[in-house]
Amino acid sequence: MGAVTNMRPDLFRMVISHVPFVDVLNTMLDASLPLTVGEYEEWGNPQIAEDYFYVKSYCPYSNLERKPYPAILAKTGLNDSQVMYWEPAKYVAKMRTLKIDSNLLLLKTNMGAGHGGASGRYDYLQEIALDYAFILTHLGIKE
Repeated sequence: MGAVTNMRPDLFRMVISHVPFVDVLNTMLDASLPLTVGEYEEWGNPQIAEDYFYVKSYCPYSNLERKPYPAILAKTGLNDSQVMYWEPAKYVAKMRTLKIDSNLLLLKTNMGAGHGGASGRYDYLQEIALDYAFILTHLGIKE
């Protein structure tokens, strides 16, 4: 969602991104991070110039610009071993400095969850309730 939101923010009223992989370029440049080397086949190896420039062309963090963005709810987990919590955190922080609209931009970090979010039945329902509340708030439905 990060890449398409950068490319065509006008297509979306709102975006909900669960554990978004938004700093693709910097993450893929760090071979010491879990899963990175194994993902070269899918994402490209930025140690190779051609792959570097391709990844850079769509990397959500690298392509944030000064422009309007839709309302965004980015959700991450502190214990995520696949998408480190700092990726969505720095993405949201950078976007806050660049966006030129008043649309809501939220970051929700679940301090007890990993990549799959909350694991308990009721914890999961609370997480999904936040998504539904965000959606309903931005649909503009009046009573």
